[in-house]
Amino acid sequence: MSAPGSGQAVALLAHGSPDPEWLRPVEQIAGRLRVLAPELSIAIATLEHGPALADVIARLEEEGVRRVVVVPVFLSGGGRHMRRDVPELVARIQREHDGLEIALGGDALATDPLVLDALAAAALRRVELFSRA
Repeated sequence: MSAPGSGQAVALLAHGSPDPEWLRPVEQIAGRLRVLAPELSIAIATLEHGPALADVIARLEEEGVRRVVVVPVFLSGGGRHMRRDVPELVARIQREHDGLEIALGGDALATDPLVLDALAAAALRRVELFSRA
């Protein structure tokens, strides 16, 4: 976690897995965010098998953060986690931290048209590589 002192943070929320390699892409996203927005504190939280969102937000608050945007690093917004679990979790944590502004930064990250375009382009590159082989 980084705390540059802007008072604002992004908490990347992923599902989690007992396999530590699973988190690597989320860590890479966090690293890129730190380059793109060095004024923000960037943290990673998981629903399971990793740092809990409540603990991450508590640490951010201790570091002086006053506004946290929770960005769900999920592929689909259609599952139970995005329809119910994540919004309820963010609302509960907000009630526990009345000195913070905590916002859910939209639906699953992969529902963003730019992310969908990037995923489609990556899939197409793989098809083209396979076709050349």
